[in-house]
Amino acid sequence: VLLGVLIGTVNGVLELYERLAALPAWLRWPLLCIATLALAAIGWLLWRLARPARAPARAPAHVPVSRADVEQRIESLRERGAETGHLQAELAELDRRRATGDVHVAMFGEISTGKSSLVRALAPDADAAVDVRGGTTTTVREFRGNLPDGRVLRIADVPGSGEVDGRAREQIARDEALRAHVVVYVADGDLTRAQDAELGWLASFGKPLVLVLNKSDRYDDAERDALLSRMRERQGKRVRALVATCAGGRESFDRRLPDGRVEHVEREQVPDVEALRDALAALTAVGATALEPAREAAVLAEVGRRSDVLAREAAARESEAVVARYTRRAVVGALAAVAPGTDILIQGALGTALVRELAHIHGVPAREIDVEALLARVGLTVRNTTALVLAIAGNALKAFPGIGTLGGGLLHAVAYGLVFDSLGRALSQTLAERSALDAHEVEARVRALLDEPAAGRVERIAKLALEAARERD
Repeated sequence: VLLGVLIGTVNGVLELYERLAALPAWLRWPLLCIATLALAAIGWLLWRLARPARAPARAPAHVPVSRADVEQRIESLRERGAETGHLQAELAELDRRRATGDVHVAMFGEISTGKSSLVRALAPDADAAVDVRGGTTTTVREFRGNLPDGRVLRIADVPGSGEVDGRAREQIARDEALRAHVVVYVADGDLTRAQDAELGWLASFGKPLVLVLNKSDRYDDAERDALLSRMRERQGKRVRALVATCAGGRESFDRRLPDGRVEHVEREQVPDVEALRDALAALTAVGATALEPAREAAVLAEVGRRSDVLAREAAARESEAVVARYTRRAVVGALAAVAPGTDILIQGALGTALVRELAHIHGVPAREIDVEALLARVGLTVRNTTALVLAIAGNALKAFPGIGTLGGGLLHAVAYGLVFDSLGRALSQTLAERSALDAHEVEARVRALLDEPAAGRVERIAKLALEAARERD
């Protein structure tokens, strides 16, 4: 096919050239210019279509956030009734550590990689628990370690990641890693995909990061050098130092005696952590004050992230309350309407107020034209599903003895309630996910909610209609 296209193109160009050659010069040259421009445009279009897609610019892993902004978010959440004690405690711990002037180091990594043994080797007076079973460390424990130049380090032994049902302890470890000035990531072999992701997350905060190949005595010299070279090639840009260590502990081996007998030997192994101690000394030589900005930025980023989570939860609670309030108002309004069965837009005031309140909760500006366009768009959905809504409402009312025969206003009240409940839920979800009054998305979600309303939702609205009818009577 390509060969045929090529031959046809060449043939066409030759025929065009012959025809142009027969034309007078005053006509030939303008046509040649036009043809040249057309070919250039076609070539540019083909190049645009065929070139590799440019990788999108990566957004920063953690958007910088100031202390004042974080405190303002916490105060706003507190006014909205959110539990902010843990966020305030995190800021208090940030200030406490800054005031001490100590350098904090966190031992981080998967379970059973020898973190506690390394802590014990760096801080001989520490009583860090060491066990052959994984998951020995379940809380953060801090110990005092000394560097060769006499400086003191606060070394935190944190729970290991990768433990079954250990999500809570993993979060404790991550929190402590963010509070530290320097993080030591401990592995006992080549990194798995999960370990690589953890290391990338730690590196994204820009703090000094040391990668340790622990239990390096399990490899011979060639294996250890090859493994370190591979780790340096893959992780060299993420970490400030890569070292091999042996944390000590008990070693067990068989030794052949001169008389031919084999003796089983168990003894305490001398730890070899000098490379790690030297790396920590070099990275912390600038002092806690110079290391503080990166540590503070990491803590503030995490507190900011948690405040965003609390804000979304608060917005969801507030939205639920607003939707319930306007659903009840719609039911009451339908029972009081002179002409039951009219379209939802007759209650335009309620619809406009609902949209504006939900937009305010989610921090989305709502212009008058946007609100009108949204209600008009949703009005199309409501008109298309009115018969279905009324049928569902009628079926729901049949579940209540003596009510299904009332019909009329009560039936339409349930229909109004379903529509307002669906509109409120659809709009709240869209605002939370898109931070915009997306009329098309809201319409699609309203349609889905009306097409297959949950039985519990219909029952709840039917009860609202029954209560409102009794209060009216």
